[in-house]
Amino acid sequence: MVPMAESYENQAPEKLQGKHQAIAVSCVLGIGNLVSWYSLLTVGDYYYQVFPDYHPARVLTFVYTPFALGAIMVLSYYESKISTRKRNLTGYILFTISSFLLIVLDLTTKGHGGIGPYIGICAIIALLGIGDAVVRGGMLGDLSLMCPELIQSFTAGLGVAGVLTSAFRLITKAAFAKSDDGLRKGAIIFLAISTFIEFLCVILYAYVFPKLPIVKYYRKKAASEGSKTVSADLAAGGIQSQSDLSDDDSGNQRLSNKELFLESRDYATNLFLTYALTMSILPGFLYENTGQHGLGEWYALVLIAVGNCWDLVGRYAPLVKWLKVENRKGLTITVLSRYLLVPAFYFTAKYGDQGWMIMLISVFGFTNGYLTVCILTIAPKGYKGPEKNALGNLMVIFIAAGAFAGSALGWLWLIGKENAF
Repeated sequence: MVPMAESYENQAPEKLQGKHQAIAVSCVLGIGNLVSWYSLLTVGDYYYQVFPDYHPARVLTFVYTPFALGAIMVLSYYESKISTRKRNLTGYILFTISSFLLIVLDLTTKGHGGIGPYIGICAIIALLGIGDAVVRGGMLGDLSLMCPELIQSFTAGLGVAGVLTSAFRLITKAAFAKSDDGLRKGAIIFLAISTFIEFLCVILYAYVFPKLPIVKYYRKKAASEGSKTVSADLAAGGIQSQSDLSDDDSGNQRLSNKELFLESRDYATNLFLTYALTMSILPGFLYENTGQHGLGEWYALVLIAVGNCWDLVGRYAPLVKWLKVENRKGLTITVLSRYLLVPAFYFTAKYGDQGWMIMLISVFGFTNGYLTVCILTIAPKGYKGPEKNALGNLMVIFIAAGAFAGSALGWLWLIGKENAF
């Protein structure tokens, strides 16, 4: 492993200025990364009403993930030549437009089903998948240049997005329970909220984040280590391009993507396995394989809400030092042990009541958030700026690949199910 470049810690004590603001903004940007997608998951009951024969939870996931995977693979290959600022702003603008288009499509079709509107939704979902690759790879690459607290806050924001959308969905479902076309009204409100949050992220990343002192400090440091992706960010923060500071001109001294992967292959594999399992359960299994229980039509929404809440708890748990697993073998054992949940879900769905399923989804959500934060905050340690950015993008490739594999494997739960296809 390449040793970290000479520390700047003692040379710039003022770097801590704006740290709390940066943590808060990173969290909001994390929310913006997934709020549109989570909104679609939590209005699944509406899409099942409009498109009952098209397995929307499974199909929309299966459309989203390959576009995310394909886009992040291309972007990771060219990451050292792409302006991080332009990339992230493009992603958040794409999220904003896509969320708004979902509203326009629903209003245009007046909430009617059919293959035409469904294909339109799938096309917009594909755009969201591309936006996810653009933003998540760009943001994790960008934040990997900085302190672990910012990565943790961004990944926590991904969990906050799930909790917020679940909470709003339960509120809107209750509010419109006795209203004509209540599911549709709630869905439109959701999409409007998502569009507003995405637009807010555009403003925050364009005008607030680059001007925070701690962000300026780490970007200057990255530029001095050879990073060419931060020039536009430095200019936005009022700092002249620092390319002349580079002691790694043209990037020849940095590890290649292949070398970075070989050194971090266990982290990458663990992320793949974590998200393959997560997306094989969420959301299709919860909507289509858990049967009918006392909660009735609320059951899937409650399970998703519980999973999202515990996912968020898991993302904050590593802040307690003695709870954070940093040993590489320990992380691998934890990831593999999580696969014991597969038979647990099968037998609980077949024989258990809703209490056992709620307990199981709690463990499932907690471990997903916990492992994500542990791996993403540990993996970049010990590398220089350009390598951290590349490694952040590589980690997202394996998250996307795991999500794609999980969305495909999720169809196996329909084997033996009556009227499944």
